[in-house]
Amino acid sequence: MIKKLLADTSVNIGGWTTNKKYIVIESDDWGAIRTPDKKAYDSMLESGIPVDKSLFCRMDTLVDANELETVFSILDKYKDSLGNSAVITADAVVANPDFEKIKADNYNSYHYETVDKTLDQYFPGNSPFKLWKEGIDKKLFIPQFHGREHVNVPHWLKVLKDGDEFFLKAFDNKCWGISTDIYPKYKKSIQATFDCTEKDDLNYLEDALKDGLNVFENLFGYRSETFIPNNYIFPEELLPTLHESGVTAMQGMKYQKLPHIPGQSRRMVRRYNGQNVGEKPGLLQMVRNTHFEPSLFPYQQREKALKSCLGQIKISFLLKKPAIISCHRINFSGRLEPENRDVNLKLMDKLLSEIVRRWPDVIFTDSASLAKIIKADLQKKK
Repeated sequence: MIKKLLADTSVNIGGWTTNKKYIVIESDDWGAIRTPDKKAYDSMLESGIPVDKSLFCRMDTLVDANELETVFSILDKYKDSLGNSAVITADAVVANPDFEKIKADNYNSYHYETVDKTLDQYFPGNSPFKLWKEGIDKKLFIPQFHGREHVNVPHWLKVLKDGDEFFLKAFDNKCWGISTDIYPKYKKSIQATFDCTEKDDLNYLEDALKDGLNVFENLFGYRSETFIPNNYIFPEELLPTLHESGVTAMQGMKYQKLPHIPGQSRRMVRRYNGQNVGEKPGLLQMVRNTHFEPSLFPYQQREKALKSCLGQIKISFLLKKPAIISCHRINFSGRLEPENRDVNLKLMDKLLSEIVRRWPDVIFTDSASLAKIIKADLQKKK
């Protein structure tokens, strides 16, 4: 208990402060296929891949239109002190692997399809992508950039080319995200797009970043102003590329992980709200200090996620920090395991209800808007 209290407090030490009570919900992984559907899940399980032992392999998948409409109805139900609805910052990838083209090329080169095409393919006639657009218009669902795709392309292609049986079986089921907790053969996660140190790989990632941010603009009609690297890993060498491409702020955790150098411990850099990193003017840093991740708890303990989140919000506000809530897409996913979605949406409803009850002066906002607020305030204080 004391250890958790210290951790929840320490994440708020240093950085920008405010007397206003801002709530930001940052939700990663939108658009990524992960486990495609129940048929693929069962097929992988039968082929010997223990997908049932990984929470994300077991439950995380694309969210359909009906699920998203339910999420929107919950968000729109709760208004802040300014009359704004609760809003999710949907940290999204903009592409997924084109499995057929990659296989036809004998795993020698990478090909992708944009996320709107993925959603059309999985939900013919009822793609949730049009709801993404409606969510933007209604200020309920604001996409931001999470990477072009959620896969470490150089690592993945090498593993496939080398004939790894597990990943080839997953590939045949249009899946790549076999996590290291169930298949620890490789220290580097296939999911961690930016966990690269080789010069050729960094050059590839630089091009993919630029391309991905352009695809983002083509899909949504605006540039992504904030970015969070998947798996929280990002090389410092690519910070200028982000800035040159229009990104002004980085979401993330208390520590920014750096790519793993073989034979060494992974390096991490401490981050603070309002801190600027990189060459001037730098990238504004925003730190997640609150967590609402009920899918990470057993079903009978999921109320703990609600209680913990409210406690973390209380600490954040006492220390005059915005409450930036981490809430991954898995918490809304129910096509693989409906109970996961149903239990979590009830908890989400309770969370928002408690927030507006306990803090009637709360302000709901999104990540890009908060970044602008912080920058304007810091400029004023100079």
